[in-house]
Amino acid sequence: MKILVSGWFSFEQMGATAGDLYTRDMVCQWLANAGVPYDIALDSPFSGGLDWKETDPASYSHVIFVCGPFGNGWPVTDFLSRFSGTRLIGINLSMLQSLEEWNPFDLLLERDSTRRNNPDLVFLSEKPLVPVVGKILVEPQKEYRGKAKHQQANELIAELLAKQPCAVVPIDTRLDVPDRGGLRSPEEIESLIARMDLVVTTRLHGMVLALKNGVPALVIDAIRGGAKITKQAQTIQWPNVLMIDELSEEKLQEGFEYCLTDEAREKALRCRKSAIDSLNHYENALIDFLMG
Repeated sequence: MKILVSGWFSFEQMGATAGDLYTRDMVCQWLANAGVPYDIALDSPFSGGLDWKETDPASYSHVIFVCGPFGNGWPVTDFLSRFSGTRLIGINLSMLQSLEEWNPFDLLLERDSTRRNNPDLVFLSEKPLVPVVGKILVEPQKEYRGKAKHQQANELIAELLAKQPCAVVPIDTRLDVPDRGGLRSPEEIESLIARMDLVVTTRLHGMVLALKNGVPALVIDAIRGGAKITKQAQTIQWPNVLMIDELSEEKLQEGFEYCLTDEAREKALRCRKSAIDSLNHYENALIDFLMG
């Protein structure tokens, strides 16, 4: 017995989704648990599997097609024709035609059909969630001219995030330029930042809005010798700030990992409290001056 596991990830540009991959991985785990050997049919952009068009159908006792809509049309017709002598199993499929009219499966555990409706199999998936990371980058600032190394910082941040198991959300704090991420107000920007697990930023207010909401920040001061970001971090005693002059892959990785600790989240909250306590007299100072 050997199984070929297939789905919309087996065809180029056919709309394979996260749900398709979750279902695929779950079925593969079931087979592995049972000691049943299997191959996975994959096409671009996915790698590590086999091209079903080049495999020997006689190598497989069963073909499993997992997840998504399934109807009697191309490319399904080509696929079924190639494996016409192999027993076919359908799992988590939405059958587009009446089963009385067309059902090519020897075993069908459908998501929905004219026979029954079932919960989507992704409910059973136990994949671990990954951190959600806000990427908040400043554009080159004219006032710093030769001292600024924003491009270098951006490239190093991109390299760092590419290596992490994380979901990256680009966030722009500017509101004077249209179509910059669809955020229209300070409240929308802050609400998005507040929902991150951490932020990586070269912006002062990327750091401030993160820490204000208890979100740890990996902060890079892209100005040689340090500027307003470094001064602010020192003022509020946030330790996770790297100078552009001292950036390295190791330090960036350490800073990223620190942001995922309970210690970092507790420190962020302490920085917030300390900053608020230090600023509480500003309102009275202004009004006293105006009324004096």
